[in-house]
Amino acid sequence: MTSRSRSPRLRPLLLTATLALALAATGCGTEPAPDTRAAGPSGSVDPAPDRAELEARASAAQLVAEHVWVTEAAGYALARQSVGALGDDGFGSVYTEPEGGQIKLSVERLPHADADCTDGPASGSEQDPLVTCERDGEQWYRATESGHAYAREQGDLVVTLSGTRQEVDRATLRSAALAAHRADDYELDQVLPPAGETAGRQPVERGDLPPVGDGAPNNDVGASG
Repeated sequence: MTSRSRSPRLRPLLLTATLALALAATGCGTEPAPDTRAAGPSGSVDPAPDRAELEARASAAQLVAEHVWVTEAAGYALARQSVGALGDDGFGSVYTEPEGGQIKLSVERLPHADADCTDGPASGSEQDPLVTCERDGEQWYRATESGHAYAREQGDLVVTLSGTRQEVDRATLRSAALAAHRADDYELDQVLPPAGETAGRQPVERGDLPPVGDGAPNNDVGASG
């Protein structure tokens, strides 16, 4: 009994069909599902916060959303109550650790000299003069006997990370300065006060201020003494 072999003309067709089936089997995992949402920084699949709501929350806190920056340092966490406005449209916050150490983050419109300490004595004072002023990568490091800071220019803003030398060593402060970045929408949602939290914050009315005159307190003693 003689064996039958496939015609040479059929072999390319069979190979092509086999290859097509293999691609169909493996290619199904290469395309994301149409309803898959992008994961946030924490790896969650929660939808991104509503940008309009974030802008409204920032405005209620007298902040510019684009000027809100965040950072991280080992052992430190953001003190939410420290978040607030600096100057006309700046931003400030404080990161703390259990032993009481603090790292202050500030974002402000400042002159170049307030970032580049080599240009002049913008930082320091007669009581606490600069003892160190040097360029460190893309940032400037300055220190007095009591405190130190890293600063960098970001457009017309100066981003500064500062602390006391007793509480925060230079390596930790440098790490926080390198990690500092403009908050994305997920981070804004965590940093900004919740909607409505700042709405009820009104100046406290003092009952001892007279309705007319220069506003001097009324210190008259009442009938009861």
